Formats: sequence, structure tokens, C-alpha cells
Amino acid sequence: MFLKNWGLRSNYKKLGQFIREVNIRNTDLSVEKLLGVSIKKVLMPSIANTVGTNMATYKIIKRNQFAYGPVTSRNGDKISIALLEDSDVAIVSQAYIVFEVIDEDELMPEYAMMWFRRPEFDRYARFKSHGSARETFDWDELCDTELPIPSIEKQREIVSEYNTITKRIILNEQLNQKLEEAAQALYKHWFVDFEFPNEEGKPYKSSSGDMVWCDELDKEIPVGWETNKIENIANLKYGKMLSSELFLDKGYPVYSGYGLRGYYDKYMYESPQILVICRGVSGTGEVRMSPQYSYITNLSIVVENYQELTTKEFLYYYLKNDNLRSLDSGSAQSQITTGDLGFYKVLIPTLYIQELFTVKISKIYSLLNIDKTSNLEEFRELLLAKMTKV
Repeated sequence: MFLKNWGLRSNYKKLGQFIREVNIRNTDLSVEKLLGVSIKKVLMPSIANTVGTNMATYKIIKRNQFAYGPVTSRNGDKISIALLEDSDVAIVSQAYIVFEVIDEDELMPEYAMMWFRRPEFDRYARFKSHGSARETFDWDELCDTELPIPSIEKQREIVSEYNTITKRIILNEQLNQKLEEAAQALYKHWFVDFEFPNEEGKPYKSSSGDMVWCDELDKEIPVGWETNKIENIANLKYGKMLSSELFLDKGYPVYSGYGLRGYYDKYMYESPQILVICRGVSGTGEVRMSPQYSYITNLSIVVENYQELTTKEFLYYYLKNDNLRSLDSGSAQSQITTGDLGFYKVLIPTLYIQELFTVKISKIYSLLNIDKTSNLEEFRELLLAKMTKV
């Protein structure tokens, strides 16, 4: 439906003839909404500490204008660039360059943003970056970027197809979020409040279930439960470096701390695996579950649970709800090692209760649209790849 013939390949044109820099400062302090560019290439509320900061020097950005950070040596392989679409006006740090499309009848801002989302643009910008103490992809280099710019009608068609896929992904993610909240609520009810079902099917703690004091956790826990180090209940290993280039639209999904990176000609795991983001990104300590048939990069620690001691579902939610970021032993760069994680203590319920939890969680998982969303995301990446053929 969406992969129509978009016509013959057009000539590439330099972006600089279609864009111009905008440098309007918040001198009268009329704009209070402060945004920053995330590594996902969207403008989000800034978490920077602005106490005592002169906000009059910050730059104003308006709807359909872009902001990008020219420094490329601090975000791994992602270039910080985003289009303001959800607000009429905001402010961004003076460290960002704000720019706009000169004539939207020649170049759609949304079409340009599609190009900026392509992994090839990130690689190109990193290759063109220069500097010693820190590398930058400056304004002149951005203007020198070449991309195919078809007719405005063709651009509208491409953007429309892309937006259709994106909206479907958003709807699926909203449904998945509701189901994930239900799974989280079940975990907390059973393993935080200790209201898992007793032998009579009644809430354990509320039904005067036997509790015992645990010195290691400094609280009461159900009788029969124990604590243990992660290294004794799971095998810990880092993901692997890639030995060759990624593909854009074929192969097995590659996951890192940044999420989906691309596709590879081999996979590491057939089944989903527990991942702890371990280095190099702001999400160090976050816990995620990989999809089936995936390749895991060395930005994550893979936690392979010993099935005779824990279920994957229980261990995943336990780690997800604990504060693993406290294990960060990095200085210049965030980092969690397998040694750090291995000595972390886990509260382990009886295997029977864990297995019962897995049954309940599996029923929730059966309703999740994760596979459908993954397929749509792969299709969206394919649409971005097809831009070179317009």
C-alpha cells in the first residue's frame, strides 16, 4: 500500500539553498517554555538546571523551525537535531543553532526532518565533524549536505505515508503502555506489597501470611523467600561489537542503549533477553527486554536467568523496578560493569509464586502489540531508506 513507485531518482541538491539560520533571542523574557533536543531527535522539556541563568540569551524557536547541536562528540552516533511540531513557540539553549526552511513550497520541513532521521545522515555528519577537544558539525557543513529534493507534490506524498505509519505506531504504543502499566501494577501488588495469592487464593499479607525480618533488606519479607546476588542467579555477559556494517532494511534487528540501530546478517538470541544499559548513554541502568531474533551491542549487559532459580519475567520486573543507576561506577562516562551488577542483591520469592506470576504476565503479553509495532518501525525505517530513490 505504502511502497508506491516514487518516480525516477532526482538530482541531489545542497541543503543550504533551502534553509537559513534564525537567531532571535528571548530578550524580553516573554517565552518561558524551555526545550532541549533528545537523542531521539525530538524537542522535549529541558532537564537542565537553569537557576541563576540569564534566559534572555536563550534562542526563540517557532513551529516548523529546527534546532540542532553542532557538537557531535557527546551523543555517540546520533546528531541532535529536531523540528518543532507540537508547540507554537519555545526557547532553546544558545548552544543550539536554530534554522528554518526559506520556502515551504520548495521544501517541506517534515521532509527535511525525515532525511535528518536517517542513520546515513548521522554517519555523514559524524564523518564531516572536525575539531580536537570536541568535534562539531557546523552550520557550513550542514548547508553543504546534499539530499534528493523532488517536487513538492512528491514530498507531500512521502511525508503523508511516513506520518500514517508513525500514527499507527503511536496508537500501538499507547495500547502497549496501558498493558505495561497493568503488568507493573501486578508486580508491585505481588512483590512489593506482598499480596500474591496464598494457598487459598487470598492476598498473602492481608490474610496474615507469615513474615520474617530480613537484615539485608532491612524489612520484613514472606517466609520462604530469600536474597541472593545476581551473579548466583543469572549469567551476565556484554553484548558484542559489530564486525561489519548495518543494513537499512533487511536482516535481524540490532539493539543498543539507543534502541533499534539497524539490521544485521546474524542474530545472537532467538528468545527475548533482559538487557541492562551499561555505558555511554544517558539511560545507563535502564532495564529493557529485547525482541526475538536480535543482536545486542556492547552498550548492554545481557542477563540470562537460571531457570531453576528465577523466571525471566520476574527478574525483568524486579530489575526494572529497582534503582540500578546507583551502580554507575563511571566518571567521565556513565558505566555499569558485569561485576557491579553481579554483586547486586535480589529478593527471590519461591519459584512457584514466580511461575504463577509468569502465567499472569503471559496473558497480558498476549495482548501486547509489540511485534506489530516492531514491524511498523521496520517499515518506517524502510521508507526513510527509500528517500534516496525518489
